[in-house]
Amino acid sequence: MMEEDFYAVIKLITGEEIFSSVTPTEEHERMLLVLHNPVVIEIVTMKQIGMQGYKIDPWLKFADDDTFLLDMDRVVTISEVKDEETLEMYQKFLDQYQNKNEKSVGMNKEMGYISSVTEARKQFEKLYKSEDIKDS
Repeated sequence: MMEEDFYAVIKLITGEEIFSSVTPTEEHERMLLVLHNPVVIEIVTMKQIGMQGYKIDPWLKFADDDTFLLDMDRVVTISEVKDEETLEMYQKFLDQYQNKNEKSVGMNKEMGYISSVTEARKQFEKLYKSEDIKDS
């Protein structure tokens, strides 16, 4: 049975607090939470100017997935979040984070010559020697 998605802050038994879009589901008589793009939000105080701000990071920084299953036996409490400012901040983070990941480009041979250090050194020495001959 699938329930409706909602935004929530989840306190885990480890002490972590996660903010995420949540879909509760029940499988084999176990209640599970499907977390979509979970993040950790930290309040940061800038002492020099006396202001506070928020720092948002992915919950799992090196994971390739953006959806995770969480068993309710790992949850201390869960609270739905309806605050528009928090939801806008979260959405803005997701937009920037996903754009950053889409812009990363891997190396390929069309980008230029790929060689070993030894081969590159030989090429540079050859170029350097040919420049010395032209200058003479």
